Amino acid sequence: MQPKIHTDGTIKYPIPRALLTVIETTEPTCYTQASKHAIWCAAMTDEINVLLKNKTWTLVPPSSSQNLIGCKWVFRVKHNPDGTIQRHKARLVAKGFHQQQGIDYTDTFSPVIKPATIRVVLSLAVSRGWSLRQLDVKNVFLHGLLKEDVYITQPPGFINQS
Repeated sequence: MQPKIHTDGTIKYPIPRALLTVIETTEPTCYTQASKHAIWCAAMTDEINVLLKNKTWTLVPPSSSQNLIGCKWVFRVKHNPDGTIQRHKARLVAKGFHQQQGIDYTDTFSPVIKPATIRVVLSLAVSRGWSLRQLDVKNVFLHGLLKEDVYITQPPGFINQS
């Protein structure tokens, strides 16, 4: 029987190969950079098609009485556990920081998990011997009722001139 080794309670795990790989592709920081590469153009087209399929918005002519919120593309390279590239993801996001107090917002909501929650779940899984699996959701649509109309600019690269 081996003698007990006293530690500070820290459990050290081997670093996954995915974290050790060198990222072979860089993620664009704006539409102009992304539009020069077919893979990112395809990712943007996929995102637009999903948004249109889900009837996310109705295209209307702009008016000076509307407070338009800008939008931008966010790009991410998604990797498999072994570090290989799974897919290129483009997401269209609103520039919420253009909102004005008392005019076009009162609350904000961002459906992201807190790091502390992830640590708790991982600790429970390890201590109880549970198996872990990762799930990557391609698109999520939150269904909420808005009391007011929200106007957003058309996405860069997908502007309908009419």
